[in-house]
Amino acid sequence: MQPLHLCNLNCWLPSPPSSPVGHLLKAPSSLSLATMTPSSLLLGACRTLVIFQLLACCLLPLGAQSQSQEFSLQMEPQDPVLPAGRSLLVNCSTSCPRPELITLETSLPKEVIDEDQSWAAFRLSNVTGDSKIICSAFCNGSQMTSNSSITVYRFPELVELDLLPPWQPVGENLTLQCHVWGGAPRAQLTLVLLRGEEELSRQPAVGEPAEGTATVLAGRGDYGAKFTCRAELDLRPRGLGLFQNTSAPRQLRTFVLPMAPPRLVAPLSLEVGTSWPVDCTLDGLFPVSEAQVQLALGDQMLNPAVTIHGDTLRATATVTARADQEGAQEIVCNVTLGGESREARANLTVFTFLGPILNLSETNVTEGSKVNVSCMAGPRVQVMLDGDLARAPGEPAQLQVTATEGDDGRYFFCNAILEVDGEVLHRNVTVQLRVLYGPKIDPAKCPQRLAWKDRTSHILQCEARGNPVPQLQCLHEGSRREVPIGTPFLVKLHHNGTYHCQAVSPRGTYTLLVVMHVQDRNSFVVSILMGVLVILGVVTAIVALICIFGKQTRSGIYHVNQQHTSLPLRPVQPKEAVELEQS
Repeated sequence: MQPLHLCNLNCWLPSPPSSPVGHLLKAPSSLSLATMTPSSLLLGACRTLVIFQLLACCLLPLGAQSQSQEFSLQMEPQDPVLPAGRSLLVNCSTSCPRPELITLETSLPKEVIDEDQSWAAFRLSNVTGDSKIICSAFCNGSQMTSNSSITVYRFPELVELDLLPPWQPVGENLTLQCHVWGGAPRAQLTLVLLRGEEELSRQPAVGEPAEGTATVLAGRGDYGAKFTCRAELDLRPRGLGLFQNTSAPRQLRTFVLPMAPPRLVAPLSLEVGTSWPVDCTLDGLFPVSEAQVQLALGDQMLNPAVTIHGDTLRATATVTARADQEGAQEIVCNVTLGGESREARANLTVFTFLGPILNLSETNVTEGSKVNVSCMAGPRVQVMLDGDLARAPGEPAQLQVTATEGDDGRYFFCNAILEVDGEVLHRNVTVQLRVLYGPKIDPAKCPQRLAWKDRTSHILQCEARGNPVPQLQCLHEGSRREVPIGTPFLVKLHHNGTYHCQAVSPRGTYTLLVVMHVQDRNSFVVSILMGVLVILGVVTAIVALICIFGKQTRSGIYHVNQQHTSLPLRPVQPKEAVELEQS
């Protein structure tokens, strides 16, 4: 396209002296015709003159065009980049020696702030978007132009990372989503998703709002990790810097909760008013410190003591059965982590076990008295008294005894049996009977004849029985001297004699005679000597008999049997010898 050229057309028309008939208006940017007053006389001459000037104007550019191409028009700054809403100072300058009409063509609000023959400065206000601007000037009738592009940049208005789940299971994928509102130019805007300082994804900003996503496999190491979204406006190719805008961080919590239920250890049955420990354990938790555990008996919440060892959580509590809980109940252990729960339940029977109650009509009776014994317990309880079962559960067992000496100290035994959920429970009670009877001395435990030596130490063993326990003493029949019982004492000759051993109690007196024979030491020596003499006499008689018998043997007669010469000889006994002599 050829530039426009300035062509001035002048036409002079005669007019009255008071006012000009007409004048020519200069229009540098377009051709303008003169406004003329109507005149029939001079109209043809003026038209001829205009045609002539038009021909001259059309031929003139052919020589001026070659001269204008030697000059240039510059615009500063060239392709500027500026923040939205700012003002821009633009300078248009030319090397043409006599330029005309230096101007700036733009759709933006502008004002001329200064100008000279070869330049003009303009201020563009409130630049909010990308725009094209053109500097224009005329040199020797030819138009010169210089183009430039204004690039406006905006920082993102909002960079936001979507909320993370409160808990993320380990081993499952987690999708991160980031949204960015605003920001220009979009070609230089990038969305970056980060885990700490680790870059997970980098994506161009597309759409409004721009969206970026990244998927990560959650692990135990991601517990407590912080994720962010960063918008990067890179204007370094345009001579500016790298501008970053980061979202608020989101912290992730990962967890591991095994599918297996907790291990619950609890009693099968519990009696009202009694307590028992309950234990609940779950392994493989992460993070175990974040796990919550609850223990309950029915609607009664327990207060467990929680301990942690490695990835194992253990809760221990003491459960106490109340009367209003009697019957079938349930113990529940609930472990919660990451919004999920694992639960274990155990059945518990709360029961009441009354008794057994063992009653004796009297616990202290006299010998020969009648004693009534009864054993009873609560409902559904089978009782047994001294091995005899009651007729039915809930009924008492009874017996009657006549108290004898042998019943003193006797224990009556009552056993109560209750079956709870297949488990047989036993409870026992015993009561002792005391029978009052008179004193007695057992002859087997109190020897009635004693033979002791003078000046030797001995113990008199003698026992008495009775209820109440009798006092026992042994007194000499003549001197009333008392001999110790059950303790060692030195026996002398004056202890010889008969003793009255008496057992005395409020129930009566029992006497047993004991004869004590004390031998003198001298009589003992005489007895030894007499024994020695007797032994010597016996020995002497035996020796004499042996001598006589031996002499008779040596004087025996031997006969030879003529018929049996081969038989050996044998000695003839004295009797046979006498018979032979007689024959």
